Amino acid sequence: MGKLALAAKITHVPSMYLSELPGPQNGCRQAAIDGHYEIGRRCRELNVDTIVVFDSHWLVNSAFHINCGEHFQGIYTSNELPHFIKDMSFEYDGNPEFGQLMQEEISKTGIRVQAHNIKSLELEYGTLVPMRYMNQDKKFKVVSVSAFLTSHELEDSRKFGEGLLKAIEKYDGTVAVFASGSLSHRFIWDREVSRGMDSYTREWDRQVDKHVVGMWKNAQWPEFIAMLPEYAEYCYGEGGMHDTAMLLGLLGWDQYDKPVEIITDAFPSSGTGQINAIFPVE
Repeated sequence: MGKLALAAKITHVPSMYLSELPGPQNGCRQAAIDGHYEIGRRCRELNVDTIVVFDSHWLVNSAFHINCGEHFQGIYTSNELPHFIKDMSFEYDGNPEFGQLMQEEISKTGIRVQAHNIKSLELEYGTLVPMRYMNQDKKFKVVSVSAFLTSHELEDSRKFGEGLLKAIEKYDGTVAVFASGSLSHRFIWDREVSRGMDSYTREWDRQVDKHVVGMWKNAQWPEFIAMLPEYAEYCYGEGGMHDTAMLLGLLGWDQYDKPVEIITDAFPSSGTGQINAIFPVE
């Protein structure tokens, strides 16, 4: 019987990579990087063999999709922000067997889901950035899930999480699951970019994020879930916040009752709200 060992909501801001490089932004995201190192350390301590990432940078227009290729290797430059992530090398093993098991179990919930072992299907930076810091030694197999969903209901993302839990229970191994996406996500206007690296675009977003993090700390999950659709809409949730709905579906939805552990305090990045927070599991 498999085990869900760790679950978390994590940042993947491309300025983490920029933070490594010489120049004016050197060191600017060290707290977020250190948070990823700590989450990776805990995964090793818990004997995790596979990490599943709900990637809010993998955009799909139909169905749910799982990238469970055998091996991922290459040099990545972001089409969206090539001045932030350029020529970033990566190499990780995948887990096709678990990806297929995910498809089988998740499809039983009634949603459309497909698993892909396609060599040319690449990873997006919502997966690549966290793995850069959590998986430097290639200890963990990686499975990436589309979580930028343009024609999907949050309720179906909940079902995805519920089905994933069933797959983990049938898997002969130990799994960690990460919702890779932001809190609020209103990017700074381009003409105001000079003030945007370390600030929110709108005070509204800062205040709502602050309130939401407080709810998470106080385990107010029924209340948070009730406001999730509006939060995603009014605060421009990244990928519609489907990554968060998947994570909470995995953990029991409004029956989840544990306060989060903040690993990296909430912070603004290019106008958006970011955090690294562990959602305790049994």
